Amino acid sequence: MARNIADNVRKLLLLGQCVPTVKQNAAKIRVKRLELDENLLMYFRKDEFYYCSDPDKVCKTGDIVLIEALPQKLTKLITHQVKEVVYPFGDVTDPVTGKKVAKEKYREDIERQSELYGKLESAFNYKKAPPRGWQDGKKDFTSKPTYTKFHVFDENDPYAI
Repeated sequence: MARNIADNVRKLLLLGQCVPTVKQNAAKIRVKRLELDENLLMYFRKDEFYYCSDPDKVCKTGDIVLIEALPQKLTKLITHQVKEVVYPFGDVTDPVTGKKVAKEKYREDIERQSELYGKLESAFNYKKAPPRGWQDGKKDFTSKPTYTKFHVFDENDPYAI
């Protein structure tokens, strides 16, 4: 009884990463879990995939999102809905402090260091950088419709999964 309650509570709010999908008005979310192997008494990673209702297309591929269970299933597959985008892809934020990170250093520390020792002309300026999505259609094709590749042809289609 207690195990069933714990399983139901675990499925109410989940944190996962958005992966490419072919479903319209839905997002496919990968939730990473640790599963105990009772023979070895070790935890191993297990990925679970949930289809979530996302009619506004809030999340893009690679975003870390918070999903919640729907009171009733919309379809046979869609059981959750996207609540919010916690961390957009490409703009790394430290979850403990909430500061922006570049590699292993905080951006504030990099800026402070460049003020002390002088800024290089070739240094990247994060304040002038455009937001994610400005290369949509040029180099970023995550908004294009994807589909599952069932046959192998001579031409390689970049939108196929």
